[in-house]
Amino acid sequence: MMGVVSWIILGLVAGILAKLIMPGKDGGGFVITVLLGIAGAFVGGWVGSFLGLGTTGGFSLGSIATATLGALLLLVVYRQLKK
Repeated sequence: MMGVVSWIILGLVAGILAKLIMPGKDGGGFVITVLLGIAGAFVGGWVGSFLGLGTTGGFSLGSIATATLGALLLLVVYRQLKK
């Protein structure tokens, strides 16, 4: 249970950082930001482990950076699909 809470918190941080890096009008507001952040944490962890860059296990600058990069990637894809 604590792992899920950690992923949600990490995703929240990653989503907020992604929105700060790439501001813009995206429908859904806070909810979409959190969902993109959580999904970004999973994507960032998967890509990071695949490339040997580490994972998003635990809270560290590396895990936040990896999750944020994943959230940015998903935000770009989301915006392209919304066009």
